[in-house]
Amino acid sequence: MDFTPIIAQVWKVAIWLVPLMFLLGLLKSPWAKGHIGELLVRLFAHWRLDKQTYRRLHNVTLPTPDGTTQIDHVFLSRFGVFVLETKNMGGWIFGGEHQAQWTQKFYKKSFKFQNPLRQNYKHLKALEATLGIAPEHLHSVITFVGGSTFKTDMPANVTEGTGFIRYIKSFRQPVFSEAEVDALLRALQEGRRVPTLATHREHVQNLKRRNNPTAERKCPKCGSLLVIRTVKSGAKAGQQFWGCSGFPKCRTVQPLMAERVG
Repeated sequence: MDFTPIIAQVWKVAIWLVPLMFLLGLLKSPWAKGHIGELLVRLFAHWRLDKQTYRRLHNVTLPTPDGTTQIDHVFLSRFGVFVLETKNMGGWIFGGEHQAQWTQKFYKKSFKFQNPLRQNYKHLKALEATLGIAPEHLHSVITFVGGSTFKTDMPANVTEGTGFIRYIKSFRQPVFSEAEVDALLRALQEGRRVPTLATHREHVQNLKRRNNPTAERKCPKCGSLLVIRTVKSGAKAGQQFWGCSGFPKCRTVQPLMAERVG
């Protein structure tokens, strides 16, 4: 029996099936989901936020005392500077403003992830240092895309889909002049790391080093060494965290996993 026609048919199917399977696997990866989420936010902002009113920069990497930090989106306007963190997640989301970790739940499976408000706090501090502006003019905004549903009450600055646009537009009191906004944009463009693959790789290495309990880390506020401490009492007894060696003069604390990779 001649199997040549069968082999030919299988080969024709494999030619497009194998790349398709590879592409589907890639799209499900955290890296791809993160980039897709950021792209959606760019499109939403392009359609709904006037470019002249809200100057925008994306994928902004800034130097910090312990390496670098990477910001998804920055919108500069007369009404303040808005720092947007994107989460492309599905399922049910449980969390509170002051909780260190939030929960993503799919049916019987649950996953913990860092409170994005805490994650964005470091971004705000880096921008505050780079731009030299008062912290009250910096606004943290979180947006979830990907079909997730909040199952607990969230602060007003934690939004879903295009909700971040309504939140940003709710600020109507000018705090900067147009000239000051232009100056802030120039300062951020000059202060950011060049958005290249090499910059991203350096940032990833910085994150791995910071998340390594054996690596030396410095306090972002006073420059002293951070050391691993253990909670001795209360509901979190036994949990470890980074604490400033300058305590009690400096009370900086950080979770052991300070920031996501990517």
